[in-house]
Amino acid sequence: MLRELKTFLAVARHGTFAAAGLHIGLTQSAVSAQIRNLEQALGVRLFDRTGRQAILNPAGQRAVPMAQEMLATFSRMAISEDVSEFRGELRIGAVATAQTGLLPQALLRLRQQAPGVEPKLVPGVSLNLLSQVDAGEVDLAIMIKPPFELPKELSAQVIRREPFVLIVPLEVEGDNPLQLLVEHPHVRYDRNSFGGRLVTQFLREQRIDVHVALELDELEAIVKMVECGLGVSLLPKAGLWLEHPLKVRTIELGELTFYREMVVLQRYSQRSQPIQQLFARCLESQA
Repeated sequence: MLRELKTFLAVARHGTFAAAGLHIGLTQSAVSAQIRNLEQALGVRLFDRTGRQAILNPAGQRAVPMAQEMLATFSRMAISEDVSEFRGELRIGAVATAQTGLLPQALLRLRQQAPGVEPKLVPGVSLNLLSQVDAGEVDLAIMIKPPFELPKELSAQVIRREPFVLIVPLEVEGDNPLQLLVEHPHVRYDRNSFGGRLVTQFLREQRIDVHVALELDELEAIVKMVECGLGVSLLPKAGLWLEHPLKVRTIELGELTFYREMVVLQRYSQRSQPIQQLFARCLESQA
């Protein structure tokens, strides 16, 4: 019945039998058969069918967290308490700055202590990684803390706080960050990203209406744009640009400093697993 539970969660996640089948490698008819088997075994219907859509009814909504816990419990049965004996894949989601910052040394420590672990790195932006952890597509994610309340099934552990600074081209004079933001074009940290929303909040609180020259999400690319003279930018002190000789001027925000927080996001049902606890400790040692 485990495969039926996995298929049930896939349909609940993707909304149609066809989409769930594409995601888990089954035909639509196979998905339909497995859902029918599960409903017959439970004696209740789990979905309301509307055209091609499969919408969770109250019984289905109640069943989702229990199915997730049953699958998590089954997974834990195969895990030794001795992490050095662990064999298997650990799916790690990570934003770009974590891939080049925290992760390399943390993965080295993990290999030294649990050589049988096979890390699989899944790159992505924070919003997508949150959805992947929630759906069980990755085991955990290193990402920016969301600016909203998390679903109760998810746990976020802060591992690093990164202050925002203003960077300006070398030829730009002045040290007042608010005045520079008003006077110069702004290379904007993507306002749809979690970090970019923090910038939006700061600008709103300071009542600054910036002239956006360009908007993007990659920190190193933002620095390059500022180097070329396209404008100034508010961004966190994180990423590879800090490891090279700077061709921009960095201006601290002083008492106006705000931060983005990097977190390890995982499901509450999984965070007590020995291998996940070990990896969290490896990350903390780097942070």
